[in-house]
Amino acid sequence: MRLRHIEVFHAIMQVGTISGAAQVLHISQPAVTKVLQHAELQLGMPLFERVRGKLYPKPEAHRLFAETEKLNRDLQGIRRLAASLKSRALETVRLVSTPTIATSILPAAVTSWRRDFPQARCELATHHTGEIVNVLRLGEADLGLSLQDPRHPGIVAEPIAHGLLTVVAPRGTWSDEECATPVSAAGLRGELIGLAGNDPLGEIMVAACEAQDVAPLFHTVVQTYQIARSLVEAGAGSAVLDPFTAASSDRSKVQCRQWAPAIPVHLYLLSASHAPLSHGARELANCIGASARALLEPNTP
Repeated sequence: MRLRHIEVFHAIMQVGTISGAAQVLHISQPAVTKVLQHAELQLGMPLFERVRGKLYPKPEAHRLFAETEKLNRDLQGIRRLAASLKSRALETVRLVSTPTIATSILPAAVTSWRRDFPQARCELATHHTGEIVNVLRLGEADLGLSLQDPRHPGIVAEPIAHGLLTVVAPRGTWSDEECATPVSAAGLRGELIGLAGNDPLGEIMVAACEAQDVAPLFHTVVQTYQIARSLVEAGAGSAVLDPFTAASSDRSKVQCRQWAPAIPVHLYLLSASHAPLSHGARELANCIGASARALLEPNTP
């Protein structure tokens, strides 16, 4: 099958009609019919049952759809990239970040970057680290941000800021004297909010507790650091978080203490090894690093 055959075939599989596929692809209905007929002729078999104007995929069509799905996604990505390159009069920086960095660091960083790049286009998106690696490798983003080094051969991970694992608790949990010192697992009080079992920081915290002969019990488990922070701000319990999320919490509602023993947490700039950063992207990365470090400065003893 040719690329055009695959594109039309996938459109029909998704919408179920010739007219719908024509609208999706922005071409005429006769053109869709002609391409489909040519594809079936090349394959030597019909792909759809035609009943009252609708097309019902045969089993062979479902198998073909599964095999060509990635190729169709890649084709759409190439078309989007080509369109972007054609219409790009000014530099575009595409940034994808984990949610916690997007909310705690990016607002100040982008605002600072805008002073020197007022006309540049900046596209921001959030994903978890595994998906960030995928979009960087596919060329769908220029740079990524994560608290994890994915250790992938096609990804360059550059540490641009770091802090220490932090315990965040509702205001009034500790005295001012206690807040000036780190807290160990044995010093945790009240309800403890846990992070999802596959979260790297959550795993580190549990391992540190077990090393101190403390078995943490979680009645509430969340998937993102922002949810954990919001629950602490609402008084639902304490949480062990990355320093950036902790530093961006509402200090009128929470208290923060460094975890003992100290565990460093790094902010990584991620990029594809085969795609060097543009000037605008590198300057945005510099602003992100500066904003991350500034966020932690008031909280560094």
